[in-house]
Amino acid sequence: MEHAIAHLRAADPVLSAVIDAVGPYEFTPGAHGFHTLANAIISQQISIKAAAAIMGRLEALLSEVTPERILAIEPEQLRAVGLSGQKVRYLIDLAERTALGSLDLAALPDLDDDIVIAQLTAVKGIGRWTAEIYLMFALGRPDVLPADDLGLRYAAQQFYALPAPPPPAELRRMGELWRPHRSVASWYLWRGRRIL
Repeated sequence: MEHAIAHLRAADPVLSAVIDAVGPYEFTPGAHGFHTLANAIISQQISIKAAAAIMGRLEALLSEVTPERILAIEPEQLRAVGLSGQKVRYLIDLAERTALGSLDLAALPDLDDDIVIAQLTAVKGIGRWTAEIYLMFALGRPDVLPADDLGLRYAAQQFYALPAPPPPAELRRMGELWRPHRSVASWYLWRGRRIL
């Protein structure tokens, strides 16, 4: 990690100041697999609190959130825990692809980032942003820049004194300085926006 931070400091004086202000890098990848992706689908476009409540009710209903258990119940039961009809369809698609083996979640850690993104975005309800967040936070990939993330774009606006959040293409251009440690740079920008 020291090498990554030294690289970022040398490559970008603005980011170096953010690193100084934020302090030590404190990130450990979380769990990966079906439960994590199901949670990502549930969490889309709702508050953290609402997503946690829905996931809690789903866990209470199923005991364990697995493809087999999702497929074993009626869609109405999924709706009853607070999921929209669209998110029910997304979860069922994820469960079917996983159960049938067309999406091998156990193989994802061994695949290149672009292949992981392609496989995940083939699932209804999983777009590029969700796939990139999964790469970073579940698989611990070091060089991911989720440029469509509005919070990251606002952080870039704040720290780089831009008149508006940069469009995703501009943020990707800015992020070229941070290669091959764009995940670390993203973490510092998010963290900096939260605490500074």
